[in-house]
Amino acid sequence: MSSYDAIVIGAGAAGLMTAITAGQLGQRVLVLDHSNKAGKKILMSGGGRCNFTNMYSGPENFLSANPHFCKSALARYTPWDFIALVNEHEIAYHEKTLGQLFCDNSSKDILNMLLAEAEKVAVEVRLNTEIHSVEKSDVGFQLNTGAGNFAVPKLVIATGGLSIPKMGATGFGYQLAKQFGLKTEPTRAGLVPLTLSGKPLDAIAPLSGLALTAVKVSSTDGQVFEEAMLCTHRGISGPAVLQISSFWQPGETVLVDLLPNQDAAGWLSEMVAEQPKSELKTVLAYKLPKRFAEMLCEQHGNPRLNSLNEKQLAEWAARLHAWEIKPSGTEGYRTAEVTLGGVSTDELSSKTMQCKTVPGLYFVGEVVDVTGHLGGHNFQWAWASAHAAGESLAGLN
Repeated sequence: MSSYDAIVIGAGAAGLMTAITAGQLGQRVLVLDHSNKAGKKILMSGGGRCNFTNMYSGPENFLSANPHFCKSALARYTPWDFIALVNEHEIAYHEKTLGQLFCDNSSKDILNMLLAEAEKVAVEVRLNTEIHSVEKSDVGFQLNTGAGNFAVPKLVIATGGLSIPKMGATGFGYQLAKQFGLKTEPTRAGLVPLTLSGKPLDAIAPLSGLALTAVKVSSTDGQVFEEAMLCTHRGISGPAVLQISSFWQPGETVLVDLLPNQDAAGWLSEMVAEQPKSELKTVLAYKLPKRFAEMLCEQHGNPRLNSLNEKQLAEWAARLHAWEIKPSGTEGYRTAEVTLGGVSTDELSSKTMQCKTVPGLYFVGEVVDVTGHLGGHNFQWAWASAHAAGESLAGLN
């Protein structure tokens, strides 16, 4: 038997937070990770400034086969609990938009804070350590690793998802779940750019780098997000598109409201009266980036305004409020910020994150079938689920 009360596999946000919480409650915890650096995803998140939580994070900001599962953990460890920790370490931060909190300086501030908290409670972190096998034993779990063999009563899986494999992402957590007979929900890339092909791509690709600062993007099932959209050489991206990608299904059409909260029909009628001889692309450029307006008119015609009848004006107004675009796919895990699906919430206690059928085995963070919207929600799930598991390791819940 090793001298540890628990082992956490994964030295990312959820893994470190689990170990810290348990350590603060007197547990001796070892964190193992195959990577050469802790918290790689923390370091690269938010453009290097770590969008570490969202002030308004709540159950409605998460996707899961069971939308109620996340409620318990989120209620017991709120964004304000994590903000208090950030304030305690005197880390400067700011709200960017929609409650999204970012470090003023660097993502390193959050990682260094977590490592300092771990050190304070004698959590041991071992990197560059491969996990060769995990087996159930009389004492709990037997681990064969690159750092030797360990026997512990409790084991926490905080290995994340499949997103951004160049950062070391693997399917280890899902494989382990299946090894222990646990159900997993199908996984796919989420918060990821959408790709186009054929004529739609031919139209968009030349606009690569062009942003529309405020559009409403809608999915077939009625999800709507109003944020910026970006044209890329592969298709479309930007916050609104990343959000809708988590709901989009192959074959579906995405609708983009190019003039949200405006009356396109009324405005076009005014333009007909004021500038009847103007070309449509000239007038559209008052509201949209010039090159985007030109692209629309190349696709659907560029008449002079006084040549448009009422039906044609109505068609253009409808198009501006529901520009149809049919993605051919996504950029996949290579650029996805999160992985949808994962270990089924049916298998876990929402209060403790412990497996119902395998006592002492826990799953936290992204490896679980709980996925947040863009904007700090996935970090909040990491902190909250980890806190729940950490308390349970110490016998508090």
